[in-house]
Amino acid sequence: MLTLIAHTASSTEPDQFWAFVGTTGVLAVVAAYFLFVITAFFSALFSPASAGMKLVWIIFIVIAPFIGSLLWFFVGKRNAHELAYR
Repeated sequence: MLTLIAHTASSTEPDQFWAFVGTTGVLAVVAAYFLFVITAFFSALFSPASAGMKLVWIIFIVIAPFIGSLLWFFVGKRNAHELAYR
C-alpha cells in the first residue's frame, strides 16, 4: 500500500510539469493572436490609404479578426502603399 502511495505521489510531478507547459503554450498562442490582430488594426488605422478604405479594413479586422488581419497584411497593406505613393 505504501509503495502505491509513493508511486502515485511521484507520478504527479511530470503531469504538473506538462500541465504548466501546456498552459503556458496556450497563453503564448493567445497573446500572439491578440498582438497580431492589434498590430493589423493599428497598421490599417495609420496606413496611407484613404479614409474610406481605412474604415473598410478596420471594420473587416474587427468583424473577422484573424482573416481580416491576414488579408490586411497580404493584400491591403501593399495596395495602400502602392496607391498612396503613385
